[in-house]
Order: sequence, then C-alpha cells, then structure tokens
Amino acid sequence: MSALMTAGGFFAVITAELVLLFIGISFLVGLLHEYIPEERIRAVLAGRGRGTGHFIGAGFGALTPFCSCSTIPILLGLLDAGIPFGVCMSFLIASPLLNPVILSLLVALVGVVPTAVYAGITFLAAVGLGALLGRLGYGRYVKDVMVERDGGCACTAENGHGPRLGRALAFALSLFRHVFPYLLLGAGIGAFIYGFVPEDLIVGLAGPGNPLAIPAAALIGVPMYIRAETIIPISAVLLEKGMGIGAVMALIIGGAGASIPELTLLAAIFEKRLVAVFAGVVLGVAVLTGAAFSLLAAGGMI
Repeated sequence: MSALMTAGGFFAVITAELVLLFIGISFLVGLLHEYIPEERIRAVLAGRGRGTGHFIGAGFGALTPFCSCSTIPILLGLLDAGIPFGVCMSFLIASPLLNPVILSLLVALVGVVPTAVYAGITFLAAVGLGALLGRLGYGRYVKDVMVERDGGCACTAENGHGPRLGRALAFALSLFRHVFPYLLLGAGIGAFIYGFVPEDLIVGLAGPGNPLAIPAAALIGVPMYIRAETIIPISAVLLEKGMGIGAVMALIIGGAGASIPELTLLAAIFEKRLVAVFAGVVLGVAVLTGAAFSLLAAGGMI
C-alpha cells in the first residue's frame, strides 16, 4: 500500500508538471512558427553555402517537429527545392532530438546543465554527420519522389497579432491532445518504476559500473517506437533509481531519433542502404552521447 501511494503521488505530480510545461512551451513554438514560417527558412537555406547551411538546417530541424506538417513532408519540400542533401540530413537528424518541447522537458526533469550538454552534442552531431553524408555522396540513394503541393501548412490567413496568438494557442492545444496519452503513459510507467522496482536491480543492469549499459540502451531504443514525451519521464525515474546518465541519454536518443514509423516513411523516399545508414547514424549518436555523459558524470562536471 505504501508503494502504491508513493507511485500515485509521483504520477500526479509529474503529470501536472509535464502538462503545464508542455502547453506553455508548445504555445511559444506555435508563435515562433507564425512569425518565422517554413517557406522563409527554406528560402534562407537555398541561398546559403553548404557550411552555413548545415548549421541552419540543424537549427531548422530543432523547430519543425511541432509544425502542423510532419518532418518527412518538410524534408521532401527541402529536397524538392534543391537544398543540398547534406543540409537536408542535418535537418533530419536534428528534427526528432532537438525541439523546444523536448528540451524543456529535459530541463524540468534532469536539469539545465545536462540539457545544455545534450543539446550541444546532438546539434554538433547533426551538423557534422549531415556534412559527412553529403560529402560521401549518399544523396544518390534518394528516390525520385514527386512532391505534391497543397498550399503547405503555413499560417497565411490573417497576419495580425490577434489571429496569430489564436492560431498559436489552437496549435498548442491540438498538439497537447495528440501527445497527452503518451505523457500519461510515460508518467504511469515512471510511477510504477518509482514505486515498485528495486534500485539494486536497475543499478545492476544499467548502472554506471556496467560498460555494456550504454550500447545496450541505444540498441533497445532504436527499434522501439518511444516518443520522447513518453521516455523522458521514465528516464527521470531511472536516473533516480541509479541508472547511469549515459545509458539514459542513449535510450532517449535511440528511441526518439529512429522510431519504426519514421524509418518506414523514410523507406518511401530513401533506398534501403540510406535508411540503414540513417539508423546507424542515430545509433552512433546515441552511443557517443551516452559515453560523453558518462565521462562528464565521472569527472563531476554534470
């Protein structure tokens, strides 16, 4: 009964915190998209060289997962507009891992410094790996896919501040309704672990002393469909129970960066070799980020 009450209390608190935080940050993201539409960033990317373009592409990826268009159609639009392939890959790698909602959830649950480290590593990885894939010529594995335009997802009806605020709020609430079940699922699993799973078990399987914990967590995460909104509250509990922060970060990146639905959609526009390379890139980022976090934690820096 005591464990059940502990789990129930954790569930109520973490759910309330995540709901308020998610709606607030989603509203700010909606405002950002109102004033900086996709078409404007696409035009900026088209006029930049590959070096600068990779940084802008990764930054663009950090903002777009919560547009009313999904990541893959935006990727198609970038490719169709003639944006260099490597720049498009920087966008694609950054897109599921770096957005204001995910970063805000990480700040709330693991703190500012670990979140800043996570953001820095994943951003630089998106920039560097996108450039590398472009230089190696993997663009030849992109299928010839026609892009049908339906007017896009830009908010072009009215441009006054009032209508934009209204659309941003509607966007935040619509996104919340879509994501809320995943938040509940993550909070529920986290509450169960918090109340019923012994710390010794987690430490033994995935603690800092297990050298295989990081690659195992990354491998488990990559083939799983784990939304970041679900895995982050679970990760907070795993950290508290003794799981190494490196393994937690590897799990988050593996699960959020290469979900099965995303890989399935990519298979429609990429040949199998490129889909496999993309999954391998996400796995590599997960392992390297986890290793970096473990080293920083061992040195007392985070």
